[in-house]
Amino acid sequence: MTVETTPMLGFQAIGSALDDALGRDPSVFLLGEDIADPSGGVFKVSAGLSTKYGTDRVRATPISEQAIMGAAVGAAIAGMRPVAEIMLMDFLAVCLDQVSNHAAKLRYMSGGQTGVPLTIRCAAGAGMQFGAQHSEMLEAWLTHIPGLKVVVPSNPADAKGLLTAAIFDPDPVVVVEQSLLYFTPPQPVPVGHHVVPLGSAATVRPGSDITLISYGRQVHDAVAAAGQLAEHGIDAEVIDLRSLVPLDEKTVLESVGRTRHAVVIHEAVRRNGFGAELAATITENLFDDLGAPVRRVAGADTPVPYAKVLEDAFVPGVDAIVAGARDTLARSRAAVRNG
Repeated sequence: MTVETTPMLGFQAIGSALDDALGRDPSVFLLGEDIADPSGGVFKVSAGLSTKYGTDRVRATPISEQAIMGAAVGAAIAGMRPVAEIMLMDFLAVCLDQVSNHAAKLRYMSGGQTGVPLTIRCAAGAGMQFGAQHSEMLEAWLTHIPGLKVVVPSNPADAKGLLTAAIFDPDPVVVVEQSLLYFTPPQPVPVGHHVVPLGSAATVRPGSDITLISYGRQVHDAVAAAGQLAEHGIDAEVIDLRSLVPLDEKTVLESVGRTRHAVVIHEAVRRNGFGAELAATITENLFDDLGAPVRRVAGADTPVPYAKVLEDAFVPGVDAIVAGARDTLARSRAAVRNG
């Protein structure tokens, strides 16, 4: 069946998902700083929605992450489906107790009787010179919290589909929207209701020699790196995780089981990043099949710099991915030669 699509920027695709959810289910409502018209949100994601649905369903809040999250958790417990916007991921630290100690634990503590169908949207990531306090990728914090689901889209269509899945999920989901995603060149996005199931990775590029595993905007760098590797006779497979919790381990392990080599790429700092969990999962399951240790390519162990040249150096780019892949294969060949 052919799916009707229309070109959209990232922020338009996210707004389309919110529009569809608000129109589909009266229990869905939005809350966050500056999200109502005329502002429509700092990235214009919710532009026009308060005019269409009213300010009781698209609620501009005070500048208080604790107030936003407290109201959202309470509303979810009461049977609503709130979509709370925390303007920047860094600010989750202000309300992390409510996310971790309440939203994520209530289903468990109530013996499954009390769900918290809460969606948390937050912008994140470097590339826009927002400085050290407005540019972090903190997904590793969130994936460490049992009861919380975490997704990171890499393109407008997935941004719409994953957000829709999150809104109608019975449990709390954090949707990490890298800031540069909002302004990607227009790409085809399904019209109307579109769902990308949580826990489903996508094989963006098939390959046979090495697997490049990433999520968010680094997926595009991984694809570009695969193109450069192909010029040197290296056939790289690229996997877009899309969902970190739940994680599609089956797709990852099947791919690495075939290629016997893996590079994990993410923007967050390397130390204790989500790449370490991926590397451990792959190693625990495929130790005897790996030609070389799993390689991590990640951000520098420093706050995100403001200066453009330093910010660009902080983010792992195509050259670093290519170098990591070539080094992994070189180590594999050396191990074979040395018996």
